[in-house]
Amino acid sequence: MNFELSKEHKLVVQTVREFAQTELEPQAAENDQNGTFPINEYKKMGEIGLLGLPFSTEYDGAGGDYLSYILAVEEISKVDASVGISYSVQTSLNMGAINAFASEEQKKKYLPALCTGKHIGSFGLTEPGAGTDAAGVRTVAVKDGDKYILNGQKCFITNSPIADTFVIFAMTDRSKGTKGLSAFIVEKDFPGISIGKIEDKMGIRASQVGEIVMEDCIVPAENLMGKEGKGFGIAMKTLDGGRIGVAAQALGIAEGAMEHTIEYMKERKQFGRPIHKFQYLQFRMADMKAKIEQARYLVYKAAMDKNNGKSYSESAAMAKMVASDCAMEVTTNCVQMMGGYGFIKEYPVERMMRDSKITQIYEGTNEVMRMVISGNMFR
Repeated sequence: MNFELSKEHKLVVQTVREFAQTELEPQAAENDQNGTFPINEYKKMGEIGLLGLPFSTEYDGAGGDYLSYILAVEEISKVDASVGISYSVQTSLNMGAINAFASEEQKKKYLPALCTGKHIGSFGLTEPGAGTDAAGVRTVAVKDGDKYILNGQKCFITNSPIADTFVIFAMTDRSKGTKGLSAFIVEKDFPGISIGKIEDKMGIRASQVGEIVMEDCIVPAENLMGKEGKGFGIAMKTLDGGRIGVAAQALGIAEGAMEHTIEYMKERKQFGRPIHKFQYLQFRMADMKAKIEQARYLVYKAAMDKNNGKSYSESAAMAKMVASDCAMEVTTNCVQMMGGYGFIKEYPVERMMRDSKITQIYEGTNEVMRMVISGNMFR
């Protein structure tokens, strides 16, 4: 058992850290304040190979493994969790679904532009009445000759306002429940698709999250992914991979908050000495450090399970649950450790605290993660 990163993985960490600190960190607070997304810098991530990191060079990917990609999400999220989740949604969910379940023709058509940042991807499953319960999807797709007609609405969809390529789930046979769910690749310029309300959020404010509205949206039949009725399996398997991405995002948030707090504690003096000299505060930081390390190894283990072709539904659920709970606890404690300074926007820990909350909610709430884990235990 080897817990040491390879030279290749260390190089990924170093490269992404430099990019994040140079390109993303200087504008993260302003983008959070204004709810604006750093689109130029995000596209640059595609140009330098980050968006396509775990995909084959055949599709203009970087040919890396899933752990390399997870390490990249972690490093990005240390400085800007909004970019971290946009990255995770595009690479894990949108491109992940296409890479795993699309035809060869579909892969060659869509993956190169997504890998290189020329196009942005989104993943449309959630609806006003269908979050955890995918059987509640009300978007319908009706076959009409050589095309499908889609009608329905998606909500809380990350990247939707800026996306070029969507993976959309719709019922082709509602009478069959989840067995009637199908998956489609939908382009932003197809007739009948539009973006509705853009959400004003507590955290990850720079990420663009909104509604997708389909009113007689015309999708070529060739854009059906897999076969009719296979959408539920596509969604669930893809979400398993996405949960590892969210876990890496949460891990990065916790690490970023701790790094800022350590620097603050070295400089802040009370009662004539730096506050890191007080044993109570030392012990609290030690507890947080241990919890971050626990989360790290669960996240990396889940990534390696996926790398090695093992079943990773359970390990992804554990990584997502533990890392997101860790992020929420660590960021809350970091705000407390910094006192009044932790509560103001001059320091990034208040943003990180707001950002961490959603990691316990999206891509399956942590209550659902516990259902997944316990379901595997008692199967």
